[in-house]
Amino acid sequence: MNNDSAPALTVRDLHVKRGETVVFDGLSVAVPRGQITGLLGPSGCGKTTLMRAVVGVQKVQGGTVTVLGESAGSPALRRRVAYDTQAASVYADLTVRQNLLYFARLIGARQADVDRVIQQVGLAAQRDQTVGSLSGGQENRVSLATAMLGKPELIVLDEPTVGLDPVLRAELWDVFRAIADAGATLLVSSHVMDEALRCDRLLLLRAGRIVADLTPAELLAWTGTSDPEAAFLALIERDEAHRPPAPHRAFEHGAAR
Repeated sequence: MNNDSAPALTVRDLHVKRGETVVFDGLSVAVPRGQITGLLGPSGCGKTTLMRAVVGVQKVQGGTVTVLGESAGSPALRRRVAYDTQAASVYADLTVRQNLLYFARLIGARQADVDRVIQQVGLAAQRDQTVGSLSGGQENRVSLATAMLGKPELIVLDEPTVGLDPVLRAELWDVFRAIADAGATLLVSSHVMDEALRCDRLLLLRAGRIVADLTPAELLAWTGTSDPEAAFLALIERDEAHRPPAPHRAFEHGAAR
């Protein structure tokens, strides 16, 4: 049964190893519905591994991941959860519309949905161009559009703006905000700290641990800094010095007892 007051996802005591490396050793966190939650941290901190666990494609050694009230990876979530990986998952020799028609058939989405997502990502003028002829930013938008087909309730985006210039990054974030305003939940990873200010909620990850779970305003206020990169560095310094931790909101709204 759908419960709009419950978190979009809840991670409890997650343990993950990649080879001989322990990525998570008891990670717990909850993500609210209807917001953009930013998962930020340096490369190698565990962002992608956590996202893979959320969409059910990561082997875990212990713990649970509950998504929209179901176990991560459950067949019931196939049309409710979308995942956009770091590499654009589209075909270069097909047009924008052909790519979207193909992916729409795979998930059983209506053809009208294709035109909707093309408009939402701002590619109406490029709909009949091959993906291979597009810019890097436009190709990322096509990949994002495939994740939006069928109006998923949770969209997981793994560093969707990596390698893009500031203008293209800003345009994509405008798209993310419009999607969230329409009611979806977004989990967006990044190692670009200035993107933190575009999120509703922040999970700052370092070495497989949640260093802080707060809003952008709280991040700046708590660290006494004026920009998110300085704030994140201040959090790392506090963490290394074993000072009192930053605010955490894991397991709000009854996510844990």
